Amino acid sequence: MAASGQRAPRGSRLTRDQITELFSRLRELNPKPATELSYTTPFELLVAVTLSAQATDVGVNKATRRLFPVANTPEAIVALGEDGLKDYISTIGLFNAKAANVVALSRLLLERHGGEVPRTRADLEALPGVGRKTANVVLNTAFGEPTIAVDTHIFRVSNRTGLAPGKDVRTVEDTLVRIVPAEFCLDAHHWLILHGRYTCKARTPDCPHCPIRDLCRFRDKTPGGGDDSAWRTHVEEKTGLSQ
Repeated sequence: MAASGQRAPRGSRLTRDQITELFSRLRELNPKPATELSYTTPFELLVAVTLSAQATDVGVNKATRRLFPVANTPEAIVALGEDGLKDYISTIGLFNAKAANVVALSRLLLERHGGEVPRTRADLEALPGVGRKTANVVLNTAFGEPTIAVDTHIFRVSNRTGLAPGKDVRTVEDTLVRIVPAEFCLDAHHWLILHGRYTCKARTPDCPHCPIRDLCRFRDKTPGGGDDSAWRTHVEEKTGLSQ
């Protein structure tokens, strides 16, 4: 749940036209957004997302850079075993439980899915350590489904801006799925995460450099005018784009 003062004023939601404008601006700044987790196959993505719970993408990437050259298939993970896997992921929080889940889900992939990552929510959520958010990320990023995985960044942005206010993650997700225009659905997840991670930050949002500042309904904006240079700098660093 968002902390007191983190939501837009009650009843203050963005209009349909404002929602379209919001995503149009984010798309203009970053036409091809992508996850910051490093992966090359759906299985690598599934493992990385499973490891990322209560951990940073940077920390997960550091671990998987060592792990994936050694074990990046269900067969290899099962052969490595829990103790072997822990040696590679011990720098990540909750690594004991995550090692158990990754080995168990790898075994189930071999037993039930021929070693392939399933493309349905039900099958994904039946895997150990895979909840709705992880399933949404895999469906969206690996398989191109227009799902929206609501993490802490998306929850915060949705509530602060008035885009999709809600008391819980599922309410925000259901609202986003309903109100995001079809042309933006595939990439909305990534745009909102990046906006929350680099601009609409939890403790001190960078409102002066926010490209959607004039649309946002958040009452406690940090003071100052500005432009979208902070976001543009990040986009150029990540994608090599020059706006």
